[in-house]
Amino acid sequence: MKKNGQKAFTLIELMVVVAIVGILSSIAYPSYQSHIQRTKESEARTALVSFASAMSQYYLEGMTYKGAAGSLASPADTGAPWIFSSKVPIDSGTKTYDLKINAAGKSTFTLKAVPVDSSLKTYCIDQIGNKTDCSGANNW
Repeated sequence: MKKNGQKAFTLIELMVVVAIVGILSSIAYPSYQSHIQRTKESEARTALVSFASAMSQYYLEGMTYKGAAGSLASPADTGAPWIFSSKVPIDSGTKTYDLKINAAGKSTFTLKAVPVDSSLKTYCIDQIGNKTDCSGANNW
């Protein structure tokens, strides 16, 4: 019951608003999570292509892909690179992927983006630009 001059929401009106907000949230949140996942995976693929470009530059300077992992003082053929960032995002932010040299030889390499979160895909690229989801089945 309302008294003259008083303005307020009734309990039913408030419950209807809460129900509508709940329904909209249950639809929007999964879509938002999916968008965030696609964005992280896209960022990893972009970083992997840039990493492959850095490997090609390294090859032009030394005529080999060997030694691009490890450190400048003690080069290795696999592991974290010293010629490129070892994480995604490259500049700053919460790490979503680790970038690794999966294999490196005189004229071949395979790079891998390994997710920190297991719900994301793992990506690979080689010296000729073959891009796979590391199972070898699908291109990205």
